Amino acid sequence: MFIHRRRGWELPESLATPEPIMLGRRALMGGVAAGLAAGATASKAEAETNSRYPAGRPVTPEQDATTYNNFYEFGEDKSIWRAAQRLPVAPWQIELAGMIDKPRKMDLADLLKQVQVEDRVYRHRCVEAWAMTVPWTGFSLASLLKVAQPTASAKYVVFESAALPKVMPGLRSSLYPWPYVEACTMQEAGNDLAFMVTGMYGKDLPKQNGAPLRLHLPWKYGFKSGKSIVKISFTDTQPETMWHAIQPEEYGFWANVNPDVPHPRWSQASERLLGTGERVPTVIWNGYGEWVAGMYADKKNEKLFT
Repeated sequence: MFIHRRRGWELPESLATPEPIMLGRRALMGGVAAGLAAGATASKAEAETNSRYPAGRPVTPEQDATTYNNFYEFGEDKSIWRAAQRLPVAPWQIELAGMIDKPRKMDLADLLKQVQVEDRVYRHRCVEAWAMTVPWTGFSLASLLKVAQPTASAKYVVFESAALPKVMPGLRSSLYPWPYVEACTMQEAGNDLAFMVTGMYGKDLPKQNGAPLRLHLPWKYGFKSGKSIVKISFTDTQPETMWHAIQPEEYGFWANVNPDVPHPRWSQASERLLGTGERVPTVIWNGYGEWVAGMYADKKNEKLFT
């Protein structure tokens, strides 16, 4: 008797996005090619669709994904999308620094000319146990590494978010060591799943979602994916990241999704889907274990999930 064992990202067919919607999505996203208009965030060349990593869930309604946000620079509640509209996103410069051959600043528009823009549908899992599935536009972090050309001694990539006191009221809080800083290893950055986001739902990335450039590491909790990035640097020393600096026992460096390791104040065994409110079981690595688990095979004694 044949027994079908589902892989981590697979869900029953009844929960999958209907094929006509997915096929129609290609036409929708084709318009993203996006000129550097308004937000100046996307490439003028038509984005390719990368379907190598099926999300296994229906796409979250755009209204829910763009109005329920964490962006502490604008406040601590989930309804910061109005406040975030003050964020200036064009022109936007990215500083490449640290252990690279040529430290420099470059316009985001110039960076986008050197990478291949793609559409990818990814899950997003917040450490607070809510989740969404989003059609993102952007480019692989690995392609950014080729542009930056880090030295052989670099071991970590550090992402620093914008800190603009005139438009970000949350910066007035002394509880947080601004600017927002997150990081990953060079190995993680080189994994093809690691993605630099410039848009979602066939449009420029909304300001409340981290315009004009954010990171997305879909196998990790969402706080690892910094928003509105202005600086990317390379180092040989594990950096201190913002949430780890505040509460190291709750928010560790790795932050890989694991249903069996609870947050000190709540369970991670299930998650709430935005749009439907349905609670579903959390899947280890957020369902992407097939592509990322091998990176941690020699780290069984480390606190991978905190």
